[in-house]
Amino acid sequence: MDAAKQLVHAREVGLKTGMVLQKRLKNAQEAFSGRVQQAVGEPGAGPINPMAGMDPMSSYAYAIDSMQRAILFWDTLRQRGNNFVENTMQGLKPVLHFGYETVLDARQFERPVNYALLKIIPPDGVTIDDSRRPYVIIDPRAGHGPGIGGFKDDSQVGVAMRAGHPVYFVIFFRDPEPGQTLLDVCEAEQQFIKRVRELHPHSAKPAIIGNCQGGWAAMMLGASDPGDTGPIVINGAPMSYWSGAWSEGEGDNPMRYSGGLLGGTWLASYTADLGNGKFDGAWLVQNFENLNPSNSLWDKYYNLYKKADTEPPRFLEFERWWGGYYLMNREEIEWITRNLFVGNKLWGGEVKNAGGKAFDLREIRSPIVLFASMGDNITPPQQAFNWVVDIYGSTEEIKARGQVIVGMMHRSVGHLGIFVSGKVAQKEHAQIVSVLKSIELLPPGLYGMVIHERKGSDGVDYEVQFEEHSLEEIASRLNRFERADEKPFETVANLSDFTQRAYELFAQPYVQAVSNEMTARVLREFHPLRMQNWLFSDLNPWMAWLKPAADAVRASRQTLEPDHPLRQQEQVGAEMLSAGLDAYRAVRDAMTEYTFFNVYANLFPFQPRSEPTARAGTPAATDPHDLPEVKAALAAVGQGGYAEAIARLACLLSRRGEPLPLSRLELRKELVTDYADLLPELEPDAWREIRGRQELITRYAPEQALATLPALLRYQADRQRLQALAEKLRVDERLLGARPTVEQTAMLERIRTALGAKPERVRGAAAPLTRAS
Repeated sequence: MDAAKQLVHAREVGLKTGMVLQKRLKNAQEAFSGRVQQAVGEPGAGPINPMAGMDPMSSYAYAIDSMQRAILFWDTLRQRGNNFVENTMQGLKPVLHFGYETVLDARQFERPVNYALLKIIPPDGVTIDDSRRPYVIIDPRAGHGPGIGGFKDDSQVGVAMRAGHPVYFVIFFRDPEPGQTLLDVCEAEQQFIKRVRELHPHSAKPAIIGNCQGGWAAMMLGASDPGDTGPIVINGAPMSYWSGAWSEGEGDNPMRYSGGLLGGTWLASYTADLGNGKFDGAWLVQNFENLNPSNSLWDKYYNLYKKADTEPPRFLEFERWWGGYYLMNREEIEWITRNLFVGNKLWGGEVKNAGGKAFDLREIRSPIVLFASMGDNITPPQQAFNWVVDIYGSTEEIKARGQVIVGMMHRSVGHLGIFVSGKVAQKEHAQIVSVLKSIELLPPGLYGMVIHERKGSDGVDYEVQFEEHSLEEIASRLNRFERADEKPFETVANLSDFTQRAYELFAQPYVQAVSNEMTARVLREFHPLRMQNWLFSDLNPWMAWLKPAADAVRASRQTLEPDHPLRQQEQVGAEMLSAGLDAYRAVRDAMTEYTFFNVYANLFPFQPRSEPTARAGTPAATDPHDLPEVKAALAAVGQGGYAEAIARLACLLSRRGEPLPLSRLELRKELVTDYADLLPELEPDAWREIRGRQELITRYAPEQALATLPALLRYQADRQRLQALAEKLRVDERLLGARPTVEQTAMLERIRTALGAKPERVRGAAAPLTRAS
């Protein structure tokens, strides 16, 4: 690009980012003003009287209450510190709410890793049916310890166990094994799944639940060992790291810019070298803390102070997980940052397993459920869904491969709420567990799972529907700017490779030479997040007076009512401080985004050009008939047997363009079970692949599909099975009330006419199918 074009490009970038920056700053100012106005009172209601409650007795009562709450507040922080010290000395145990027993300890494997497989022990009153599908939950290894998926009774673990399923949990220990890599972890998890299958030989394949980074671990597991994994559910999982919202009104996702503003992956390597080869997870937790300074610095502490009599148990329970910091090997954090965070290589097939084979996510044969939230600024919906857009060229390819992908969107819950919120567990996770078997019966395609809430006299009931979508529709809905904002991230990746090599060449030898286990331990212990725990524990002799003082306060507590004028003024001040910190965050994030694009969008034209990756929504072939998946399906229109005939009939008679209620899927599941002897004996993934190809045939060549139907039923035995199936369905009481549509009635007549013709003998036909294999 010459200088003139570069100047024009820079001006365009500056104008676009400047307009978005102005809009964001205006939104930040309006949000701050609105919160302040709401805190001090509605317009016209008159300002809060600063002298209200200032009589001597009220002031004295407030002083006593506030001082007592302060002592209880600091005593809670002391207890948090003691819990931190105790947990650290014990090696940081998982924070699971349930009892468990160890099934496999991967530290004893040939390639040892610091992972283990636990079996959750059901609590009293919960009965487990070992013949039901087992659930395997993988928690994120993002600085914290494991257990968030079973953190409380209303959790992923609790929901699955109450439904009668055996539940297994993949945990990890604080210290990594020497030399372990993420590929070693993946192989260990494959052994975990094989062991679960051995323990439940007569059950359906285990469902894999992956939380956050555990989501891409579950996807790598499913791609590397598709024969052993059942349905995969990934919750808030960042699969396409460069994606995010970039528009004037929806807010931004600041974490996706951090790699570029920090200069790439070298900082993770530097931090691991300072740790004598181990990366301290506290730095990852610090990044999460920095995302929301109002909560990290003020809100959660003021809430504890305000509710000092009731809040400590909940505060301490959460901090036990949030305040446990785990370690990674240098090889692990470098693999994550280079391949995922900055490189964004997982979906592109550039990441290879230990055997040298690329992880191809299209090889996953089981249904995939994606759960994301519009309120998640760590894993926005674009990061959770865009990998589907990247690896599949079209909706037709999803169908041709027999894949079922179900998306579910929450409107507002934050990232942690996806795993921690009891309300989310009771609604979304409970419905996922209840419909997972039915999801396996969905025809191949891309679906949205919608949960309708109905309140009645007996409580709240939920009704689940599945709405089919096209990949192109989802791509355009999530990416209104056609992902033009992702191009600068390619520059970040190239720059990161340069800075990484520069660090390894010029600085790494020196850093490694001056680091040892003693210096690494000192740096870890004096990390600010650890210091804020042990500094206020009983290890500090200046805290010795606090416990007796807190016990005395509890014995003579003088509580002031929350609606007392001075308590209300206190809350007004707290709300204004919180609003100020939120305004700071909004301005900071807006400036971060502005800076990122003005640096890297201007560098993008100078980087070496490569062939652009084909993306769904902009296929090379405008006519669907020209797509290779459609051509391959149409070329095989007269090939197959009984299984293909049943699938084609189902496609011809299906109702298009209307939501699929769960009740219809449940009925389908019952019918499949009752008439198993008259249906093809196929694995679910093989059946879905056949169904997907037949759907392409009936959609793009309906007349040819009808004309060649007799060729699929060329053997008398197959026709007799079909006739027996049709007769049983005709008199089945569960179907008597179902009336076919006008289109279905007409199609039934055409099918009868087509099958009345003498079947054509196809050259090279296979043997008769008395039981499809």
